[in-house]
Amino acid sequence: MVHPMDRAALRAHGLILCCDLILWLSLLTGLWWCEGTVVLSLFRLWVFRIFSWILLNGVRSLLVDQKHLKHLLRHWVTLLCFSPPVFDTVRTLVPGGVCVFSLVPEPSMVLLNAATTTLVYMVWEMAFPSDESKRDASKVKKDQEAKALLMRVIKYSKEDYPHLGAAFLFLILAALFESYIPYYVGKIIDGLAGDYQHGNFMWAIALMSLYSLGSSIFTGLRGGMFMCCLSRLNRRIRHMLFKNLMKQEISFFEENKPGNLTSRLVSDTDKMGRSIAMNVNVLLRSFVKTCSMLVSMLSLSWQLTILTCVEMPLLALLQNQYNTYYQKTSRDLQNCKAEIEQLASSAVDAMRTVRSFRGEAQELKRYEEALNRNLHVRKRKGIYSAVHLLLRRSVSISLKVAMLLLGRNLISSGQLSSGSLLAFVLFQKDMVTNMRHFVYVYGDILNTVWSAEKVFKLLDREPKVREPGNYVPDNLEGRLTFENVSFTYTSRDVKALKSVSLELRPGTMTALVGLSGGGKSTCVSLLQRFYEPEEGEVLLDGIPLYRYQPQFLCSQMATVSQNPDLFSGSIKHNIEYGLHDCTIERVKEAAKKASAHDFISKLEQDYETDVGQGGGQLSVGQKQCIAIARAFIRNPKILILDEGTSKLDLNTQSAVQKALSDSAGQTQLVVAHRLKTIEKADHIIYMEDGMIVEQGTHEQLMAERGQYYNLREKLFMLEQN
Repeated sequence: MVHPMDRAALRAHGLILCCDLILWLSLLTGLWWCEGTVVLSLFRLWVFRIFSWILLNGVRSLLVDQKHLKHLLRHWVTLLCFSPPVFDTVRTLVPGGVCVFSLVPEPSMVLLNAATTTLVYMVWEMAFPSDESKRDASKVKKDQEAKALLMRVIKYSKEDYPHLGAAFLFLILAALFESYIPYYVGKIIDGLAGDYQHGNFMWAIALMSLYSLGSSIFTGLRGGMFMCCLSRLNRRIRHMLFKNLMKQEISFFEENKPGNLTSRLVSDTDKMGRSIAMNVNVLLRSFVKTCSMLVSMLSLSWQLTILTCVEMPLLALLQNQYNTYYQKTSRDLQNCKAEIEQLASSAVDAMRTVRSFRGEAQELKRYEEALNRNLHVRKRKGIYSAVHLLLRRSVSISLKVAMLLLGRNLISSGQLSSGSLLAFVLFQKDMVTNMRHFVYVYGDILNTVWSAEKVFKLLDREPKVREPGNYVPDNLEGRLTFENVSFTYTSRDVKALKSVSLELRPGTMTALVGLSGGGKSTCVSLLQRFYEPEEGEVLLDGIPLYRYQPQFLCSQMATVSQNPDLFSGSIKHNIEYGLHDCTIERVKEAAKKASAHDFISKLEQDYETDVGQGGGQLSVGQKQCIAIARAFIRNPKILILDEGTSKLDLNTQSAVQKALSDSAGQTQLVVAHRLKTIEKADHIIYMEDGMIVEQGTHEQLMAERGQYYNLREKLFMLEQN
């Protein structure tokens, strides 16, 4: 809201206006003025107004004690003192303008200046309060944060500065050329309305055509350059964001839904680019056109220009209030869109689970509720837009009627021609539109830049894992050691591992067994560096895992899970995934070891068969065979099977077991429930509640008749059934 017009403020305003009127009256009596040239008269007018500004500021300082009121009155006094000389200077010096400067101002002009500047200043203060204490503290903070975000977006466009410079040059030229078109339209009308002069008429048409052609050419060049910058910025931001996402730890992807991350990667990055390439384009274009049109309007009629200037702050006030609601509803709408995308993505990705549990109705209900929330936000946004449009049109129509009435009087008195009035109307229409765009786009920039905040949070996020090292040994033995390792998942309060110490020796197969939730899969995740241990260390040949180069560690360690992930593409692509220059012979050899070659050869396109999204075109057992082949092709020093053969039939499992036994010197870790897999292990570790309860060979543990013995008996009964 505008500052309170209390008694002190009213007295201060009144006394300052009286002082200003006395100064002008002294000018009337000749105390401050003498005749001279136009330039000299303008110079003396500026000197006089500077003296007035100093004197009125002194009066303001003596009368007002309140700090915020002094701040407000200082701006008002500045506007009151310097608007007349600025107006007269521009009106006198504009190209095509005439010198209508009067050495002795009329008292009515003094009052008109005071009323106009006061109205403009009050409306501007209502729309954009300069006193921060009168604004909502949270809104001020948000605006400051939004501006900081905008500056960061601009910095990301540093590589495109030459392109943006060319685009801005074309933009300025297009705006200047376009602003002259209404002026020559008026000249054409004057040529038809008065004494027809063929030369002047054709000259006006030629100039109008020239400016129209120039405007079209430069507008096209401007749009092409800005679209080029937008595309380059989007590509750069998306690449940086995706690169940083690939560095995050696994728990990050467990805590963030895929739909939200996809929305940030696609929708929000696009809005970031639009805020800098498109909105800044419109902002600068509107500013240049507004300034050039204002100069042209002053050269046509200063009276109509003043009336137009009254309309500008009123429309700015309405637009500013609308921007506040628009930004809030746009953020709500963006959140609704992300929720809808996430619900649809999760339901489609898990369609087998939805169908098996007959959850179609439940998923449909959740999706419908999200759509209803989205519809409610859109309705609210539409109502705000309709009310804003109604008020804006009412103000515009009222002032247009007043402008036409005043224009008629100016034509009757011979101060304005019909063509000039038409040109002024065209200028005024474009100027109002550009001012509306100027205010709207500024608010839209602050709105779209909040999308950048979400992107920047992901760009700035550091992985919660230790920075990997660069250690690459000449010879890797493959000895894995857990030394008093403890670990807790962020989503749970109970420790998944409690001071676990174990060793996996090269050339042996170690089996982790136990009931679900015992900590077996957690050990596998720590070996893959999906998580970091809270206490203790995981060592490879006596050196912590995080010190190894990630690429080297990946080449020496392969994992096959119970439900492996396959990527859309050919079988060959999935087997050689992550390798470069891999021959088809190596792919086939790995497939044969994994007992996958036979069923692959029976497919219509052999190894070029597309497995579908997530391997949906293959059975669960076939997917597991391809995952095993993907591990075998690397010939890793360390092989981890986390229920990696659970979906295979007995014959295929036997063939895979034989291939595993032929891998001399390989460190093998197996998490399994099948008796044949467990009994063939060289070392068995039984885990329960995150601790190692028993360990030894199969014969040793059976002789102890402990937890392992009981588990083995249960598994034997299940397999017998």
